[in-house]
Amino acid sequence: MKKIEAIIKPFKLDDVKKALHEIGVQGMTVTEVKGFGRQKGHTEIYRGSEYKIDFVPKIKVEVVVSSGIAEKAMEVIASAARTGKIGDGKIFILSVEEVIRIRTGERGEEAI
Repeated sequence: MKKIEAIIKPFKLDDVKKALHEIGVQGMTVTEVKGFGRQKGHTEIYRGSEYKIDFVPKIKVEVVVSSGIAEKAMEVIASAARTGKIGDGKIFILSVEEVIRIRTGERGEEAI
């Protein structure tokens, strides 16, 4: 099993959710996060004063999938989240040793 963590632009969340649903991914966790990468924030002007925004708002999407569809899930996330501009985000893929569904006690891929 693989855990996929994707940091994406907030307005791309619905596109990513729809794309994952189309390949059969049933659940996901979404968190509002802030951070910066190469873009290192940006400068804004408010009431005539200029100020720097160091951390850019992003969305973190987490899904756990079977190893067999991990590559496909990564591809559809990348495709749905891509704008072609700086700050599109990153995707991280991690191995998952075990999953346990608390309600039923199911383990492994049955619990996903």
